[in-house]
Amino acid sequence: MRLAENVAGTRKAATEILQLCFEAKDWKLLNEQILNLSKKRGQLKQAVQSMVQQAMQYIDQTPDIETRIELIKTLNNVAAGKIYVEIERARLTRKLAKIKEDQGQIAEAADLMQEVAVETFGAMAKTEKIAFILEQVRLCLDRQDYVRAQILSRKINPRVFDADTKKDKKKPKEGENIVEEAPADIPTLLELKRIYYELMIRYYSHNNEYLEICRSYKAIYDIPSVKETPEQWIPVLRKICWFLVLAPHDPMQSSLLNATLEDKNLSEISDFKMLLKQVVTMEVIQWTALWNKYKGEFENEKSMVGGSLGDKAGEDLKLRIIEHNILVVSKYYSRITLKRLSELLCLSIEEAEKHLSEMVVSKALIAKIDRPSGIVCFQIAKDSNEILNSWAVNLEKLLDLVEKSCHQIHKETMVHKAVLRS
Repeated sequence: MRLAENVAGTRKAATEILQLCFEAKDWKLLNEQILNLSKKRGQLKQAVQSMVQQAMQYIDQTPDIETRIELIKTLNNVAAGKIYVEIERARLTRKLAKIKEDQGQIAEAADLMQEVAVETFGAMAKTEKIAFILEQVRLCLDRQDYVRAQILSRKINPRVFDADTKKDKKKPKEGENIVEEAPADIPTLLELKRIYYELMIRYYSHNNEYLEICRSYKAIYDIPSVKETPEQWIPVLRKICWFLVLAPHDPMQSSLLNATLEDKNLSEISDFKMLLKQVVTMEVIQWTALWNKYKGEFENEKSMVGGSLGDKAGEDLKLRIIEHNILVVSKYYSRITLKRLSELLCLSIEEAEKHLSEMVVSKALIAKIDRPSGIVCFQIAKDSNEILNSWAVNLEKLLDLVEKSCHQIHKETMVHKAVLRS
């Protein structure tokens, strides 16, 4: 039948041979037959594909782990380098990696998963591809290989999660690959979105990238299933507020802060609304009063979804409040003594100078310190052209005001004269 290229007959014969070996529970013979049948001269693709799919159903019915691993490895050898069974090979690799992980061999499991580049598989369902890549990312994070985790996570475009799944699927044109349906155990696109952002939070937490962590929580918060239940969105919104306050001041942080303040749900957690309002308001915040008020909430995060805010979060929170206070001072003062600045910040003169210098270096602020006289100047040194321009603008404003005033006086006198005549 094989030599006559009878597809249906060859496929049936091959699968029947495997079925007989399985019913006899002769696993060694089953492995041998799979290899023998696949190596036959001119073996048909359809027959190999059916054999691999048939044998995959026997994996969960193997008597022990050793037999299961042996069968998976045999099928992997058969599927290696064959495009028509690439999806089956990816699924087999995932099963083998799961066994290795259960045995505590995380590094080996991660290496196995990385051998398969599912993003090149045209016939694999989108959700299954994403689930596979997320599994690769998770194993890399588990073995603390953050560089490779970042490289793998970039294979997923976050916009893919916002695609409308309700749209009717287009029928494939002639010559196009037919995309297979994803297996039943693969999560939906929105569930995958949550898993993706939870993994990204783990990655960003390694480097304390608070703004990126906040954006990831914001994406989770926007998932419809999360927004519908207060038990789910309250812990996520709390995390968004904390990480917004912990993030260094920049335009992105500022716009996210204002967008979060406009959220109606924030009124449900009024303490956090007050916290964000304090950060937005251009007034000096007393660190001790703030810490005493929010210390309990800060420590409660350990028992919430997502766990604690990180080891350095307490120190970073104090640092952000100091930076906020320096920005407030720079807004209201053009020149100030270091002594007065340290009083406003509730710090020693040395600490105030250190924090101010760090902000100048990071270009968050423009300032110059005259150390002998102990004066900080927040003004930018202007050249002669700028000074003359500002004078010209000011004179123009002054003359406009004088002209308006004269016009008003003239109008009043005319009205008064008209009253007297009448």
